[in-house]
Amino acid sequence: MFQPPAEYNTGSLTSCENRLTSRPMAKNNSDVLVLDGKSLTLAKVDRFLRGEFSRVDVSAGARAAVKKARRFVEKLLKQDRAVYGVNTGFGKLANVRIPEAQLGELQTNLIRSHACGVGDPLPETTVRLAILLRINSIVQGNSGVREEVVDAFLNMLNSDVVPFVPSKGSVGASGDLAPLAHIALNLMGEGKVYFKGKLTKAATALKKAGLTPIELVAKEGLALINGTQIIQAIGLVTVCGMQRLTKLADAAAAITLESLRGSDSPFDPRVAAIRPHPGHALVSRNMLKMLHGSAIRESHREGDERVQDAYSLRCVPQVHGAARDGFKFVQTIFEHELNAVTDNPLLFPDDGDVISAGNFHGQPLSQALDFLAILMSELGSISERRTEQMVNPDLSDLPPFLVEGSGLNSGLMIAQVVAAALASENKVFSHPASVDSIPTSANKEDHVSMGVTAALKARTIYENLQHLLCIELLAGRLALDYHKPLKGGKGVEGIVDVLRKHVKPLKRDRVLHEDFGVIRNLINTGKLDHVLDSLE
Repeated sequence: MFQPPAEYNTGSLTSCENRLTSRPMAKNNSDVLVLDGKSLTLAKVDRFLRGEFSRVDVSAGARAAVKKARRFVEKLLKQDRAVYGVNTGFGKLANVRIPEAQLGELQTNLIRSHACGVGDPLPETTVRLAILLRINSIVQGNSGVREEVVDAFLNMLNSDVVPFVPSKGSVGASGDLAPLAHIALNLMGEGKVYFKGKLTKAATALKKAGLTPIELVAKEGLALINGTQIIQAIGLVTVCGMQRLTKLADAAAAITLESLRGSDSPFDPRVAAIRPHPGHALVSRNMLKMLHGSAIRESHREGDERVQDAYSLRCVPQVHGAARDGFKFVQTIFEHELNAVTDNPLLFPDDGDVISAGNFHGQPLSQALDFLAILMSELGSISERRTEQMVNPDLSDLPPFLVEGSGLNSGLMIAQVVAAALASENKVFSHPASVDSIPTSANKEDHVSMGVTAALKARTIYENLQHLLCIELLAGRLALDYHKPLKGGKGVEGIVDVLRKHVKPLKRDRVLHEDFGVIRNLINTGKLDHVLDSLE
């Protein structure tokens, strides 16, 4: 059975059994994700990743568009004209005309030759999302596949069959050719798939699932692999996860501020008003909401000899706010791409035109993912500095490394080292992939986006950021114990109360790796959402 990734494991998983056999019927229309090529949203993608849809289908209008585009392809085949990818070779071989009797073989050969990815396989969740996105693109009626191909995709998506897709091998232009070819290969009954979580031959799995392999005809092979869906899928898992982590970063900063008895003055709305970046004002509001009603703050509002806090506390609105503004841009780019056609050539049946263009080029996504990598890296970097403020006895009045009997016990000494390692690794992965390019296909494809590389890097940084925030939250949870009986703000206490229930005080050294795992699970299973949902 398909399992969502950890960040979508909310405890209520939807089965992905074959909809044609034992798959449960939807209770109502909201349980079915209907694709029409026009209305897919980030919210729907997030629900899909969480397993909230019982099945996926295609609208009647989209099916009509697919049929019209296919009739147009059949019409083109009767004309004596060369149409790229329909009756010609590919890439540098576009000038080679292919006889009509071999057009199906041309498409089959294309998929077999292009299914040459390497590296670790993509997670099953990511592959399923890529299939969903590919369906949503081709049902707009500009690709020319038969309705049978759409149904083959749907049947696979609504079954326990998930393609085995190596993660490396795409340069992010001319489409994500190699990884998408591995998916198309499975539709033909070839290659490897995961069936009910176990790796097996596609032919065997399809038979057990009651699915029939398809034989490709003119244009279809190219239509299945010319697209940005692998970049999108990897990127979207990160984008959807970051919708929670941006709020968590604000919450963690507020907890640290309370732990260090910091000032709430930098979050005064007048400060944001005279430097009107939207993210700045948003984060300031979140910080004040988290700190509202704090007895800790009131205990040092008067008579505190400290004039200013360290930048990692004082500049949270500026740093987190910049990340929020950048993330909004990233979301916008991915929203545009959700309902985009990224095939080549593009068919316009109503106009009778076939246009060879470059919608398959992943530059918009690649640049956005590089920006996402940078802003996530910065959120992690400032988080590590806040952790340092809590554990370093030279920087606060808290016990050294937040443990009783320091010296005999090391406490969070090496936890901060781990945070430093993660923050520095993020800096390495923040080097942009989108500025790189390397010619391919005998220099016919002479500029590429490296979008999958950008997506994979961003995913690594996202996972590191999760760990960094877990370390900061652990430090904050331990540090606040030293301020009892004083309590922090309502939002701060709402998070820390949950942490205290699952993570013990640090009286003496223990294996902190397990604590980090507990906190990460609390985040990913929504146990902190009662506070995070109140933030912007």
